[in-house]
Amino acid sequence: MPAAINLETQFARFTETWSPHIVGELNGQHVKLFKLEGDKCPWHSHAGEDEMFLILDGTLDIHLRDSVVPVGPGEFFIVRKGLEHRVVPRGSVRGLLFEPATTAHTGDVQSDITRQDYRSLID
Repeated sequence: MPAAINLETQFARFTETWSPHIVGELNGQHVKLFKLEGDKCPWHSHAGEDEMFLILDGTLDIHLRDSVVPVGPGEFFIVRKGLEHRVVPRGSVRGLLFEPATTAHTGDVQSDITRQDYRSLID
């Protein structure tokens, strides 16, 4: 029988930062939980995909080439396809990421945080 996903239960299943975990799939999209700490994200873009960051705890600064968008708890921001960006957490940040399943973690840029595969927490 289908059941609701409890976010706190799912967050408790991992400790890694900068490594999104899949908690849902719909219409070719992944819903991913993330924990972020430290300034580690390189400048990158996604040529064919938008991505949405929904912040649950903390503040995430989304850097664009001409501005910085602070996103706090209960807020979201959509990075439009082709827009160069990087994300910088203020302290510890937890949130949800919504993006097509084919989205490369850091676009065409390879870095220490780049992931080729995502761990699925779907039971």
